[in-house]
Amino acid sequence: MPRQLLHVVQISFFHDAEGRSPAQLLDAWPSLVDVAEAASRSGIRVSVVQACSHSQRLARDRVHYYFQPFGDAPAPDGSSTAFRELLRTLSPDVFHVHGLGFPRHVLSLASLAPGIPIVLQDHANGPPPLWRRALWRRAMAVAAGLTFCALGQARAFTKAGLVHPGTQLYEIPESTSRFAPGDRQRACAITGVEGDPAVLWVGHLDVNKDPLTVLEGISAAARELPRLQLYCCFADAPLLHAVEDRIATDSHLRDRVHLLGRVPRDRIELLMRAADLFVLGSHREGSGYALIEALACGLPPVVTNIPSFRSLTGAGAVGMLWPCDDPQALCEAMRSIAGRVGSEMRAAVSAHFDRELSFDALGRKLAAMYEDVLQRARGTGGSTSRLEQRRAIRTP
Repeated sequence: MPRQLLHVVQISFFHDAEGRSPAQLLDAWPSLVDVAEAASRSGIRVSVVQACSHSQRLARDRVHYYFQPFGDAPAPDGSSTAFRELLRTLSPDVFHVHGLGFPRHVLSLASLAPGIPIVLQDHANGPPPLWRRALWRRAMAVAAGLTFCALGQARAFTKAGLVHPGTQLYEIPESTSRFAPGDRQRACAITGVEGDPAVLWVGHLDVNKDPLTVLEGISAAARELPRLQLYCCFADAPLLHAVEDRIATDSHLRDRVHLLGRVPRDRIELLMRAADLFVLGSHREGSGYALIEALACGLPPVVTNIPSFRSLTGAGAVGMLWPCDDPQALCEAMRSIAGRVGSEMRAAVSAHFDRELSFDALGRKLAAMYEDVLQRARGTGGSTSRLEQRRAIRTP
């Protein structure tokens, strides 16, 4: 008799304030699709349950999506008949909940399905205010596992007393990317990117991304790299005026920084194929989707030495890491790597992405986590049959 596939239900309690349709959400939130598809590629049966103002069921690439009107309010407690019946029908082996910020929902889920282990995935969450920590502590205690892009990100939660000693921690990338390397000359011709090196920024112009420190470092590097050009793609830009003023008053920046603003994703992929280096000055990231996309294109990064960036780059095995708030360190990193950029370095970045961050790589890591969580649950007396699990989902 063939072995039955492990069944994981990935749940997102995040409620879309715009009230978009299920099809629109799948297009707007690529990571929701990509994480599910990655797990599915590793032989996991994956169902996705997503909060939505519309009820609908869809299937894409062997993944089944269930959209229901739950989310931030109300929680899926015993009063939510549709949610309870969906869980009974799906009868999963493991729950994978996106985000740490839904403690009431997680407690309700654990109450509805007490025999099924729950994994909580961090998505740039930080510890809550003191007055909410008791609730978070209860919710995180029912989790069999917590996953972060980098294990170092768990320290703040452990220090706040939120992580139960029996909860297993896992280091898994937050998502992956469908971007790919391509013809650089063609990409340069289409985008108009030039420079030696041509440096690309993709990120908000805000305090966390720290564009002013990056501009100071670029200005210093340009003194020794006179052909350097910087291209900046951004959406939210609370520091736009400060950035424009910094560029206008610095002769080393005035003619070499190009503020492109909001750019479509297909255009970003072309820019990443065309550029020589990718730069960011982030102080904190849940992972760094733009960095993952750059690595997918084989674009060497010069990014800050924060936990998620260390994890995504293999502790700087590809590209260069530099300390936050240190423009001189960025300058030195730029000067050090500029003379080595080329096809060989891009190939090494692509190989790293394929090995650690691709759909197949992410899928293997997710599958290993699910298997480990399930084995740990069974090892502590949590082993139940599919029928027993289904019966364990409480009826009113």
